[in-house]
Amino acid sequence: MDDGRYAIRLHGVTKRFGRRTAVDDLDLDVPRGSIYGLLGPNGSGKTTTIRMIMGILLPDEGTVSLFGGEPEVRRTRVGYLPEERGVYRKMRCLEFIVFLAEIRGVARAEGRRRGGAWLERLGLSEWADRRVEDLSKGMQQKIQFIGTVVHEPDLLILDEPFSGLDPINQDVLEEIVRDFRERGTTVVFSTHLMDQAERLCERVCLISSARKVLDADLRELKASERRGVVAVEFEGADGWLDAPEIDHVRRVDGTVHLLLRDGGDHQVVLERAVGSGARILSFDLVQPRLHEIFVRHAGVDAVGDAGLPERGKT
Repeated sequence: MDDGRYAIRLHGVTKRFGRRTAVDDLDLDVPRGSIYGLLGPNGSGKTTTIRMIMGILLPDEGTVSLFGGEPEVRRTRVGYLPEERGVYRKMRCLEFIVFLAEIRGVARAEGRRRGGAWLERLGLSEWADRRVEDLSKGMQQKIQFIGTVVHEPDLLILDEPFSGLDPINQDVLEEIVRDFRERGTTVVFSTHLMDQAERLCERVCLISSARKVLDADLRELKASERRGVVAVEFEGADGWLDAPEIDHVRRVDGTVHLLLRDGGDHQVVLERAVGSGARILSFDLVQPRLHEIFVRHAGVDAVGDAGLPERGKT
């Protein structure tokens, strides 16, 4: 029985392709009205999870529920932008948007009004009567995004939405995601780019090798992990960076960030640094970034391309 708190609920969901397990015993509760990040390296199981949420794939085990299992919910209340971009290239831009609006229950006249407003917002008004195939790849992606949101969904699912966009349009899309959140829309997006997730998300689920590593409120998670990251500025010898208390070393804006192992004592690290002859200019416990949290819990070898450096000094 749905208690009204969640837009999406997964319980014990597993999906296999032959001998490979793509998603392994996944539990997921996405609160309504939140921006929720499904994060992890490419191949970790994010897209397979989204396809099961959308009913494109059926789980081998477990259950998937949207808004308590209401009928027709995916067609009328969900907007889905898949990782594989696709448009009807021969259709004219506004015609394409209106078509998608109509099949989701929006009257044609209203679809034209909404479509025109979105084209104007994204700087595409002059292309409304041009064929989609005449647009650049980035412009086509914006047209597909408009088609995803034109019916004003209650749940918006975006699979790697920033892929292929230049920095300016990435900023525009981030602003739109926040606007939807302000309206009460639940937004779920998958990404392997931790910095973007950190800017947008209220809650994150980190997936590595088909299994959930973390699922938490981002602010609470970062507060609880604060003890494990030290920011250091120093001059001189750096051999102390190989201390057993240190799991990972990363340079951030001119400062060296040390990710400590579980149980690692920052005071011992400081003593090692001073004892080595290094001149310590600053030594501070800091709130870790999301990728540092992921390394701590999944291990650097499991993180792959999830916006993270390779092991060692960078």
